Formats: sequence, structure tokens, C-alpha cells
Amino acid sequence: MHECTSEVSLIWTAAGRRLGNGAVRRAARVVTVGTMPVMSTVERSLTVLVYSSEAPVRATVRQALGRRPAADLPKIEYVECATEPALIRRLEQGGIDLCVLDGEARPSGGMGIARRMRNEIYEAPPVLLLIGRPQDAWLATWSQAEGVVPQPIDPVVLAETAAALLRPRAALAAG
Repeated sequence: MHECTSEVSLIWTAAGRRLGNGAVRRAARVVTVGTMPVMSTVERSLTVLVYSSEAPVRATVRQALGRRPAADLPKIEYVECATEPALIRRLEQGGIDLCVLDGEARPSGGMGIARRMRNEIYEAPPVLLLIGRPQDAWLATWSQAEGVVPQPIDPVVLAETAAALLRPRAALAAG
């Protein structure tokens, strides 16, 4: 995946297909009832923004979360950003249900970005922060992140933490 420094964010479906900018958040599918095809609305997917200056970290997060972090949640789509300006532009567009920020990203770390989001983005989505050292937990608290996961990433811990942060968003979307 490429750095989303342009106005176009890269959006990937849970199945790994690139949708491009302006992806549809609700999809329709054809269901056969008897012999008559009928359109049916598929549940709304959740969008997870993954920020890291390192492509392998973004790929690890996508792989660890997979198609859905928990069975009771809808499928997720991914938006990846490698720079702070691209991330802020994408957040301002709305539609993000969870931000996974790399605390070790360079030049702008996820901790500072999380703090900035709380102060500058209206109704900012919850933040799951990836920290490199256990000693950074106090900085994660300062950043006002709702969830913290240490690196190297444990897929089970990441999925459980992400699911806990996504459940309220999924409930809002369903209701």
C-alpha cells in the first residue's frame, strides 16, 4: 500500500480488494427468494485507519485484525496513511470508526497525533496506540488513547482491544 499523501485515500476491503476514494459504506447483494432475485442490504462495514510510517507495521495490523476482529462485529475496511498530514485530511472527511496509530512512527509519532486528534478533530474516533516499550505506557495515557497494545503485536491482544473499541461504533451504526 502507498502513502496517502494525495487527496485520495487508499481503502481496502476486508477481502483485500482496493476500492479507492469514496468507497460505499453500505453495499447491496442479490439474494434469490424462490426464483425471484431480490436486492438485500448488507450490514455496514466498519472503517479502521492504520497509521505508520512503516509499511510492514501497517501490514501486520491488517493481518492481525483480519476481516473482522470479533464474530459479533461487521467486516472491516482499512484505510492506510503514512504521514500525519494525510491522516488528518482523512480524519476530517469522517467515516473512520477506529484509528490504530504507531507510537514509533517517524517523523510524527502516534502519541502526539492522538493528543492532537482529541484537541482538534470534532468527534474524533477512538484511538488504539501501538507502543514500542512498556515504559511508554504513561505517554499513551497522556495522549488520551482509549487502547494501548505493545509491539511486537500479539494478534489476539490487538483483535480483542480493537473489538472492544469498535463495539460502541458498531452499535451506533446498527441503531
